[in-house]
Amino acid sequence: MERLQKVMAHAGIASRRKAEQMILDGKVKVNGKTVKELGVKVTPSDKIEVEGVQMEKERKVYFLLYKPRGVISAVSDDKNRKVVTDFFPNVEERIYPVGRLDYDTSGLLLLTNDGEFANSLTHPKFEIDKTYVARLKGIPAKEDLQKLERGIKLEDGMTAPAKVKLLSADTKAAKAIVQITIHEGRNRQVRRMFEAIGFPVQKLSREQFAFLTLHSLNAGESRELSPHEVKQLRVLADTGKRR
Repeated sequence: MERLQKVMAHAGIASRRKAEQMILDGKVKVNGKTVKELGVKVTPSDKIEVEGVQMEKERKVYFLLYKPRGVISAVSDDKNRKVVTDFFPNVEERIYPVGRLDYDTSGLLLLTNDGEFANSLTHPKFEIDKTYVARLKGIPAKEDLQKLERGIKLEDGMTAPAKVKLLSADTKAAKAIVQITIHEGRNRQVRRMFEAIGFPVQKLSREQFAFLTLHSLNAGESRELSPHEVKQLRVLADTGKRR
């Protein structure tokens, strides 16, 4: 179930704020009854009328984007910086990112107009694995990485145990490349985890989300998820929910 104003916005009726005003003005009916409260939630089977015209529901779409560095994980930016939806000029649906990747982080990002689907993949309780590759300043010892594997204390609490693997080390340049898999999604979490053990991240990319990878895509390119992939993600989220 989703809030009525959100469904109206996704269908292209109006912005969410304008949709809220239309509801307050008594211009919206759900299953034949006028709605004037903003807390109402609707299901896909509900009949919605706006100013006497039945609303056509927007088809659900699902995309995988290889987000480049220097792009905002949002649908707009008040500083006029490039945002992820700029890479979908021909998509008519009102898509938005599932979660976020930092401005200076590249990699795999999903976009959709399916709110329930997006929530199931971003809520911590669903435990969807996300794999990153980080280039670090300095070379962490095995003991350092084990701290991340056990969980490490950050200012917003302990992290869940992570899977960590040293991919390469350059002793001359004093740099290392490390792969880390987490299922949480706190703000700048991976960067803060490595900073906590004394090895700042110089470059970061999300290489995998659940079973999805960046295979065959270059930075800035995208593809639509197949119906089977969407179904697999729903099953994964449902399995995580029952843990």
